[in-house]
Amino acid sequence: MRVRISSSLTRIHTIPSLSPIPTQVSKHSTIPYSTTPQTPKPPHEPQYSSPINAEPLHRYTTGGYHPITLGSLLHQGRYKILHKLGWGGYSTVWAARDEQEGRYVAIKICVSENYSNRGHQEINALKSPDDTQHVVRMVDHFDVEGPNGIHPCLVLEMLGPSVSDLVKDRFADGRLPGSLAKGVARQAMMGLDVLHRREIAHGDFHIRNLAFAITPTGNVPEDEFINLLGRPDIGYVRCNDGGRLGPGIPEYIVRPANIHLRSRPLSNTIKIVDFGESFPQNDAPEILRTPLVVRAPEVIFKDRLDHRVDLWSLGCMLFELFVGQPPFDNFMITPKILVEQMQEMAGEALPDRWVPLWESMRGEDVTEDGGPGLQEWLEEMYFDGERKEDLSRDDIVELGRIIRKLLRFEPGARTSVEEILNDPWFRD
Repeated sequence: MRVRISSSLTRIHTIPSLSPIPTQVSKHSTIPYSTTPQTPKPPHEPQYSSPINAEPLHRYTTGGYHPITLGSLLHQGRYKILHKLGWGGYSTVWAARDEQEGRYVAIKICVSENYSNRGHQEINALKSPDDTQHVVRMVDHFDVEGPNGIHPCLVLEMLGPSVSDLVKDRFADGRLPGSLAKGVARQAMMGLDVLHRREIAHGDFHIRNLAFAITPTGNVPEDEFINLLGRPDIGYVRCNDGGRLGPGIPEYIVRPANIHLRSRPLSNTIKIVDFGESFPQNDAPEILRTPLVVRAPEVIFKDRLDHRVDLWSLGCMLFELFVGQPPFDNFMITPKILVEQMQEMAGEALPDRWVPLWESMRGEDVTEDGGPGLQEWLEEMYFDGERKEDLSRDDIVELGRIIRKLLRFEPGARTSVEEILNDPWFRD
């Protein structure tokens, strides 16, 4: 454990250990397809319950999730549902067999609320036939109508674990080897560069939304494929007052697959996934639900947003890829604490237009002593004496130089993805 005293709080950094994947799957745990952010809060007294801890049952209502049973056929019988892969606040994700093409796919079934603008913006971001070498490929999309409304569905190529889950599962010290981290970073940036050239912002760029491709599974028999995911574990839903289930409530809940195709060989290809927060350059949202620890400061200060939010997140991602943890605290973090740490890292003043909001956020709590800057913190965390070090101090100096170009408060001052890709350190 590493403890750092900063101007905002004591920073406690735990070193991840090899541990079983939790049974509750969210966008930050196991499956690289599930969507964004926090699930809406449940009612005080839950009406339904299930022994399976997965997506919240109160979201099976008008505007919410679509109830699914294993073996269901979707889109005029083309897709057969075989297992659950995950869930998020705005979708459930299922492994399915494409009976027409003889392949396995992931189907992301979005909530129906407002006919799911989120689902359609994701479809729009992925439906271009441009280069998909490092961006998840959408092979089909359709709508399904059910008791809770009309739900956009994305049919995605089957991918392997996220980078985050691979680290947890295969590297006991929670850190990728330097050469592998460099390869992952380069491919992730190649995918991000394709998006930015198309004037699309990902909006939720971090290592949990980077996934490894896998070897093709189309020739694997259906029963063997299910065994690769683990036999489905189901828990029947009951009404807590003894009544009957409502029309939009599923008969049972399926526990998500614990380990995604673990026994299948991974390829060396990295793809960007989860486009639930993506947006075109000419139609930026007012807010983004990027995890706070990698959220760009202009989101916190309610400034105009564009694709350069991804550049700040890229800087955070590079730090985490090589060091094994984000540059900012992810324990008990608040916007106020985060901004203080951002100032320590960036080593520059906030733009004048943000100062009034910052003063109201900070209140009377003004701290004089600053913590370490970016380079000092990067070296302290990489050369911590507890985890494997296979990069030289010169490498870490170069990495700090690159990250510093991205962690700039003014979006216009951040270096483009293309420039980072062309940096000699990444070309070596």
